[in-house]
Amino acid sequence: MLDNETKAQLKQYLELLESDIEFKASLDESESSNKVREFLTSVCELSPRLSLVESSLKRTPSFEVNRPGQTSGVVFAGLPLGHEFSSFILALLQVSGRAPKVEDSVIKTIKKIDQPLSFETFVSLTCHNCPDVVQALNIMSVLNPLISHTMIEGGMNQKEVDAKKIMAVPTVFLNGEEFSSGRMELDTILEKIVGSVDISELNQETPYDVLVVGGGPAGGAAAIYAARKGIRTGMVVDTFGGQVMDTLGIENVIGTPYIEGPQLMRQVEEHVNQYNVDVMKNQQATDIQKNEFVEVSLASGATLKAKSLIISTGARWRNINVPGEKEFKNKGIAYCPHCDGPLFAGKDIAVIGGGNSGIEAAIDLAGMGKHVYVLEFLPELKADKVLQDKLYSLPNVTVITNAATKSIEGTDSVESLVYEDVVTKEEHRLDVKGVFILIGLMPNTEWLPEMIDTTDRGEIIIDNHGMTNVPGIFAAGDCTNSAYKQIIISMGSGATAALGAFDYLIRQ
Repeated sequence: MLDNETKAQLKQYLELLESDIEFKASLDESESSNKVREFLTSVCELSPRLSLVESSLKRTPSFEVNRPGQTSGVVFAGLPLGHEFSSFILALLQVSGRAPKVEDSVIKTIKKIDQPLSFETFVSLTCHNCPDVVQALNIMSVLNPLISHTMIEGGMNQKEVDAKKIMAVPTVFLNGEEFSSGRMELDTILEKIVGSVDISELNQETPYDVLVVGGGPAGGAAAIYAARKGIRTGMVVDTFGGQVMDTLGIENVIGTPYIEGPQLMRQVEEHVNQYNVDVMKNQQATDIQKNEFVEVSLASGATLKAKSLIISTGARWRNINVPGEKEFKNKGIAYCPHCDGPLFAGKDIAVIGGGNSGIEAAIDLAGMGKHVYVLEFLPELKADKVLQDKLYSLPNVTVITNAATKSIEGTDSVESLVYEDVVTKEEHRLDVKGVFILIGLMPNTEWLPEMIDTTDRGEIIIDNHGMTNVPGIFAAGDCTNSAYKQIIISMGSGATAALGAFDYLIRQ
């Protein structure tokens, strides 16, 4: 189950344990329990500080991670492998006594919570967003004895997944009620529990030299380049990472043959934190005014002032705007095959979109689903030929061109998709349990005032210095009219905008 290389790496981490750890496991003689038993036994063999005792817990198989004679509140129901292996390692270290790497103010907020909170997170081991949620809730459990958290691996708990009609991961339940679905950071979770942050500190008197709005590759690069110039730099982000957090394998960042999106953006965030950048998380910009300074209004009620502004709010998956799309989001409608694909194992699935993203998703889903239907509005697919060749080689894939999706239907979850043949005008129905929508991106710019010029697609128009039509206001990344939407291009445009802003400031 654990190869020699993984064992060697794990053994190094186990040397960092600050106290003994006891796995309290609920196991029977089922195949799933035997896998968990084998996993825990293999881990215990790597360190004398680890031990395994069998007991009875709410779910079988599952295990608690405790100090002997204590209860941490951290439980894994299933195997913490795949992307959750890092969650398992961090849980061991933090339960043993190593402090989590979060700000002191966050730790104080967690410890002040005075009500019992029982979290349960349903995950897929192929989901690269799930660990962020699992690790955040594990930290809360370790820091506050009133809080507990159970990671539930969907593959080993399929009956419960079906009973609760979970069709997207991560899905979090709090005290038995659905709490959230999708990637969340610790700050966001805490705000949902204890309320919004105090905005008095945000309403600062001294304007920033450069204020960056957005936390994706463009925003990260802009903040780094601005801070390196020694000027006062602020950064407003909803969640750090942007669209890249939904990208699994990245093979075209020059000098880095392969990296996963969340890992790349963690490195970018760490890089930003090496400089004196005032990062304001869980904040959303709602308006911009240009007076003596550029003034940015936030949804929290705060207003930030800056001598120059860089907008790098990125883009999001485009909607098809048909009946049923909003109603069944996370109830059969999904956008990430890596995260949510395993939930549709053995089921019929539709993929809307014939570009590279759609065809890559269809190929991935064909390995899990019973049958995959690919719907493309145009007469032919738009994906690269190598992807089309792979797709057409799969026996359980049907490609439907000239298809206009009319509605997505069901009761509590997706049950069918209705499309129209744009040539014959005939309507057809596909009985599917999942619909993955991958038809491109749209810029996150609808909040901008009319004074900033955009294209008819909503993309911000910029010059070769990254500046908009409004002096002092710059933009970068996928929210602009750049010809190509790529991570490396967004990073470059962020650097360009920061240098442009610096040049603008020294000329004022």
